[in-house]
Amino acid sequence: MTVATATQGRGSNRKVALIAAGGALAMLGLGYASVPLYRLFCQATGFNGTTQRSTAAQADSVKVTARPVRVRFDANVASGMPWQFRPEQVTQDGRIGERKMAFFIAKNTSAHPIIGRATFNVTPEQTGAYFHKIQCFCFNEQRLEPGQEVRMPVIYYVDPAMLDDANAKDIGEITLSYTFHEAAGTAPVPAAK
Repeated sequence: MTVATATQGRGSNRKVALIAAGGALAMLGLGYASVPLYRLFCQATGFNGTTQRSTAAQADSVKVTARPVRVRFDANVASGMPWQFRPEQVTQDGRIGERKMAFFIAKNTSAHPIIGRATFNVTPEQTGAYFHKIQCFCFNEQRLEPGQEVRMPVIYYVDPAMLDDANAKDIGEITLSYTFHEAAGTAPVPAAK
């Protein structure tokens, strides 16, 4: 092997190494971006039962139909979270396009403040693109003091566009489900000894 050939081989190896490193960095970046991108995709499409978010002005322009719809409410807490959480009523009847309000009750049963964050979805999944929340406790973290009980509203409507979707038009009942998780960094601080 000549010196020129060896030099060309090292240059080629460096080029391959740089391309591989660039590819690895790109994959790492996509890995970090995948969660927010997936969240945006679900919010835009209703994929996986993700509900939509609307303003009061947007809701005002929705035409209420004669078609009835029942919404069933489900409430859960993550394992180990010392809260009680339940819907004030299990079901609510209304009409597609009608703005409705439901309440959930949460109580901190621990001896320290806890900040909770609610995750949510609707089933059947194909209704997620049509289930719009105008106001919801799930939009923000909720801090409850020891023993504190709160009544939390959700204002919603089901978009009449659901009636034009062959996969969703015959659905008469939608389940709105929430699970409260303890927000990171809210564990009690041990007392100094």
